[in-house]
Amino acid sequence: METIEAINLNKLRDEAYQNAVEHGWHDEDLSDEHFLCLVISELMEAVQAERKGKRSDVAKFNEWQGNNIPFSEETRVRRFQEDFEAYIKDSVEDELSDVCIRMLDLAGLLGISFLGVKFPLEIKEETYKDKSQNTFTEWCYNLTRFIASYNECHITTLQFFVNILQEVFIMSKIKGFDLLWHIEQKMKYNRTRPRMHGNNKF
Repeated sequence: METIEAINLNKLRDEAYQNAVEHGWHDEDLSDEHFLCLVISELMEAVQAERKGKRSDVAKFNEWQGNNIPFSEETRVRRFQEDFEAYIKDSVEDELSDVCIRMLDLAGLLGISFLGVKFPLEIKEETYKDKSQNTFTEWCYNLTRFIASYNECHITTLQFFVNILQEVFIMSKIKGFDLLWHIEQKMKYNRTRPRMHGNNKF
Protein backbone atom coordinates (compact mmCIF):
# COMPACT_ATOMS: atom_id res chain seq x y z
CA MET A 1 0.00 0.00 0.00
CA GLU A 2 1.28 3.46 -0.93
CA THR A 3 2.62 5.66 1.86
CA ILE A 4 1.14 9.15 1.59
CA GLU A 5 2.43 12.18 3.46
CA ALA A 6 -0.12 13.66 5.85
CA ILE A 7 -1.84 16.87 4.75
CA ASN A 8 -2.38 19.68 7.27
CA LEU A 9 -6.12 20.30 6.90
CA ASN A 10 -6.21 23.01 9.58
CA LYS A 11 -3.66 25.07 7.65
CA LEU A 12 -5.61 24.72 4.41
CA ARG A 13 -8.86 25.51 6.28
CA ASP A 14 -7.42 28.75 7.64
CA GLU A 15 -6.10 29.83 4.24
CA ALA A 16 -9.36 29.05 2.45
CA TYR A 17 -11.51 30.81 5.05
CA GLN A 18 -9.30 33.88 5.37
CA ASN A 19 -9.24 34.33 1.61
CA ALA A 20 -13.03 33.99 1.43
CA VAL A 21 -13.47 36.59 4.18
CA GLU A 22 -11.08 39.01 2.51
CA HIS A 23 -12.95 38.66 -0.79
CA GLY A 24 -16.37 39.33 0.74
CA TRP A 25 -17.85 35.84 0.63
CA HIS A 26 -18.90 35.99 4.29
CA ASP A 27 -20.20 39.54 4.45
CA GLU A 28 -23.72 38.11 4.60
CA ASP A 29 -24.88 35.52 7.12
CA LEU A 30 -25.82 32.51 4.99
CA SER A 31 -26.90 28.98 5.89
CA ASP A 32 -24.81 25.84 5.85
CA GLU A 33 -27.14 24.55 3.14
CA HIS A 34 -26.24 27.53 0.97
CA PHE A 35 -22.54 26.72 1.16
CA LEU A 36 -23.07 22.99 0.70
CA CYS A 37 -25.10 23.73 -2.43
CA LEU A 38 -22.08 25.64 -3.74
CA VAL A 39 -19.97 22.55 -3.09
CA ILE A 40 -22.43 20.55 -5.18
CA SER A 41 -22.24 23.19 -7.90
CA GLU A 42 -18.47 22.61 -8.10
CA LEU A 43 -19.11 18.88 -8.55
CA MET A 44 -21.46 19.66 -11.44
CA GLU A 45 -18.80 21.88 -13.00
CA ALA A 46 -16.38 18.96 -12.64
CA VAL A 47 -18.86 16.78 -14.53
CA GLN A 48 -19.00 19.31 -17.36
CA ALA A 49 -15.20 19.56 -17.47
CA GLU A 50 -14.98 15.77 -17.67
CA ARG A 51 -17.53 15.64 -20.50
CA LYS A 52 -15.53 18.23 -22.43
CA GLY A 53 -12.28 16.34 -21.77
CA LYS A 54 -10.81 19.40 -20.07
CA ARG A 55 -7.77 18.34 -18.03
CA SER A 56 -5.03 20.52 -16.61
CA ASP A 57 -1.64 20.73 -18.28
CA VAL A 58 0.63 20.95 -15.26
CA ALA A 59 3.80 20.36 -17.28
CA LYS A 60 3.09 23.31 -19.57
CA PHE A 61 2.06 25.48 -16.61
CA ASN A 62 5.30 24.69 -14.78
CA GLU A 63 7.31 25.25 -17.95
CA TRP A 64 5.98 28.77 -18.37
CA GLN A 65 6.20 29.54 -14.65
CA GLY A 66 9.76 28.24 -14.57
CA ASN A 67 11.12 30.70 -17.12
CA ASN A 68 13.82 32.62 -15.24
CA ILE A 69 12.97 36.03 -16.62
CA PRO A 70 13.15 38.95 -14.18
CA PHE A 71 9.63 40.30 -13.62
CA SER A 72 8.23 43.07 -11.49
CA GLU A 73 5.83 41.84 -8.81
CA GLU A 74 2.85 43.14 -10.79
CA THR A 75 3.99 41.38 -13.95
CA ARG A 76 4.76 38.17 -12.04
CA VAL A 77 1.23 38.07 -10.61
CA ARG A 78 -0.31 38.77 -14.00
CA ARG A 79 1.85 36.07 -15.56
CA PHE A 80 0.71 33.57 -12.93
CA GLN A 81 -2.93 34.46 -13.60
CA GLU A 82 -2.50 34.07 -17.35
CA ASP A 83 -0.70 30.74 -17.07
CA PHE A 84 -3.21 29.41 -14.56
CA GLU A 85 -6.13 30.40 -16.77
CA ALA A 86 -4.48 28.89 -19.84
CA TYR A 87 -3.42 25.53 -18.41
CA ILE A 88 -5.27 24.83 -15.13
CA LYS A 89 -8.51 26.77 -14.72
CA ASP A 90 -11.87 25.05 -15.32
CA SER A 91 -10.27 21.63 -15.68
CA VAL A 92 -11.49 18.52 -13.84
CA GLU A 93 -8.60 18.96 -11.42
CA ASP A 94 -9.43 22.61 -10.84
CA GLU A 95 -13.10 21.96 -10.16
CA LEU A 96 -12.33 19.17 -7.70
CA SER A 97 -9.90 21.43 -5.88
CA ASP A 98 -12.76 23.94 -5.65
CA VAL A 99 -14.89 21.27 -3.97
CA CYS A 100 -12.22 20.96 -1.28
CA ILE A 101 -11.70 24.70 -0.95
CA ARG A 102 -15.44 25.24 -0.47
CA MET A 103 -15.51 22.55 2.22
CA LEU A 104 -12.43 23.95 3.95
CA ASP A 105 -13.90 27.45 3.87
CA LEU A 106 -17.12 26.20 5.46
CA ALA A 107 -15.08 24.35 8.07
CA GLY A 108 -13.40 27.65 8.90
CA LEU A 109 -16.75 29.41 9.15
CA LEU A 110 -18.09 26.72 11.49
CA GLY A 111 -14.90 26.54 13.54
CA ILE A 112 -14.31 22.87 12.79
CA SER A 113 -10.90 21.60 13.87
CA PHE A 114 -9.11 18.79 12.06
CA LEU A 115 -6.57 18.47 14.86
CA GLY A 116 -5.66 14.83 15.30
CA VAL A 117 -7.00 13.84 11.88
CA LYS A 118 -4.25 12.15 9.91
CA PHE A 119 -5.34 12.99 6.39
CA PRO A 120 -5.74 11.28 4.06
CA LEU A 121 -7.15 8.35 5.98
CA GLU A 122 -5.68 4.94 5.33
CA ILE A 123 -6.68 3.88 1.83
CA LYS A 124 -6.62 0.26 0.68
CA GLU A 125 -6.06 -0.70 -2.94
CA GLU A 126 -9.50 -2.32 -2.94
CA THR A 127 -11.01 1.09 -2.31
CA TYR A 128 -9.46 2.50 -5.47
CA LYS A 129 -10.69 -0.51 -7.42
CA ASP A 130 -14.22 -0.20 -6.08
CA LYS A 131 -14.43 3.53 -6.84
CA SER A 132 -13.04 2.92 -10.33
CA GLN A 133 -16.02 0.72 -11.16
CA ASN A 134 -18.23 3.80 -11.48
CA THR A 135 -17.97 6.50 -14.11
CA PHE A 136 -16.77 9.90 -12.95
CA THR A 137 -20.29 11.26 -13.36
CA GLU A 138 -21.68 8.46 -11.19
CA TRP A 139 -19.05 9.19 -8.57
CA CYS A 140 -20.08 12.88 -8.56
CA TYR A 141 -23.73 11.85 -8.24
CA ASN A 142 -23.00 9.58 -5.29
CA LEU A 143 -21.00 12.29 -3.53
CA THR A 144 -23.78 14.79 -4.21
CA ARG A 145 -26.30 12.42 -2.62
CA PHE A 146 -24.06 12.08 0.42
CA ILE A 147 -23.79 15.86 0.80
CA ALA A 148 -27.50 16.48 0.28
CA SER A 149 -28.51 13.79 2.79
CA TYR A 150 -26.32 15.12 5.59
CA ASN A 151 -27.92 14.59 8.98
CA GLU A 152 -25.92 15.42 12.09
CA CYS A 153 -27.86 12.72 13.96
CA HIS A 154 -26.30 10.06 11.73
CA ILE A 155 -22.72 11.33 11.38
CA THR A 156 -20.58 13.86 13.22
CA THR A 157 -19.89 17.14 11.46
CA LEU A 158 -16.15 16.43 11.53
CA GLN A 159 -16.59 13.01 9.97
CA PHE A 160 -18.90 14.48 7.33
CA PHE A 161 -16.24 16.98 6.28
CA VAL A 162 -13.43 14.44 6.38
CA ASN A 163 -15.43 11.93 4.33
CA ILE A 164 -16.04 14.44 1.54
CA LEU A 165 -12.41 15.52 1.42
CA GLN A 166 -11.36 11.87 1.50
CA GLU A 167 -13.61 11.05 -1.46
CA VAL A 168 -12.06 13.81 -3.53
CA PHE A 169 -8.58 12.68 -2.53
CA ILE A 170 -9.34 9.14 -3.64
CA MET A 171 -10.68 10.38 -6.98
CA SER A 172 -7.56 12.51 -7.46
CA LYS A 173 -5.44 9.39 -7.11
CA ILE A 174 -7.66 7.51 -9.55
CA LYS A 175 -7.39 10.42 -11.99
CA GLY A 176 -3.64 10.61 -11.40
CA PHE A 177 -3.17 14.15 -10.15
CA ASP A 178 -1.79 15.86 -7.07
CA LEU A 179 -4.83 17.23 -5.25
CA LEU A 180 -2.84 19.23 -2.69
CA TRP A 181 -0.85 20.98 -5.43
CA HIS A 182 -4.03 21.95 -7.24
CA ILE A 183 -5.66 23.23 -4.04
CA GLU A 184 -2.61 25.36 -3.28
CA GLN A 185 -2.43 26.77 -6.80
CA LYS A 186 -6.16 27.56 -6.86
CA MET A 187 -5.98 29.34 -3.51
CA LYS A 188 -3.00 31.31 -4.79
CA TYR A 189 -5.00 32.24 -7.89
CA ASN A 190 -8.05 33.18 -5.81
CA ARG A 191 -5.94 35.59 -3.78
CA THR A 192 -5.28 37.58 -6.96
CA ARG A 193 -8.96 37.88 -7.92
CA PRO A 194 -11.26 40.86 -7.29
CA ARG A 195 -13.83 41.03 -4.51
CA MET A 196 -16.32 38.15 -4.79
CA HIS A 197 -14.36 37.16 -7.91
CA GLY A 198 -16.14 39.88 -9.85
CA ASN A 199 -19.62 38.60 -8.98
CA ASN A 200 -22.36 40.43 -7.10
CA LYS A 201 -24.13 37.31 -5.87
CA PHE A 202 -23.23 35.03 -2.99
